[in-house]
Amino acid sequence: MGMFPVGRISKLFGRKGELLVNLYDSFPADFEIEEPLFVRIDSLAVPLFMEHFERRGRSGALVLFADFDNEVRASELVGLELQMREEDTDQREEDEIYMEDFVGFQALFGESRGEVVDFEEGENPLFRVEWQGREVLVPAVDEFIERFDLTRREVVFTLPEGLLELYME
Repeated sequence: MGMFPVGRISKLFGRKGELLVNLYDSFPADFEIEEPLFVRIDSLAVPLFMEHFERRGRSGALVLFADFDNEVRASELVGLELQMREEDTDQREEDEIYMEDFVGFQALFGESRGEVVDFEEGENPLFRVEWQGREVLVPAVDEFIERFDLTRREVVFTLPEGLLELYME
């Protein structure tokens, strides 16, 4: 039985162990909290059972995992990728890709790489990218996305000259 990635735990939210999760496009719309999600710890798939799951928009959720009921315990999970057993869901097959679907993808800028950690909607939508230990804001526009690979979870950006240099020290 295989596993596939469905989200990433992004940060703590509250004092009782609540966590904000960025959901990938592969996360099922009809998810039932009775089924565990998994994280990899020391190469082992560790099941996480939920006490509370609340969707926050299309690509986010507020989650409280059993046995992670305080900030210290829950902080151990921040940054980990959530996975689901393949038999637990039918992966959605949609033709349309949305900008928020790139959260969790590797961001490629020429020879260097980072990770898309967040997407901010609004009048000027942005990707938040962790790149060389810095947070870089990349305008989320089609013109800057050269190509993407859903299987490898990569997005290749072609940015205007000097944009990344703004973030250099």
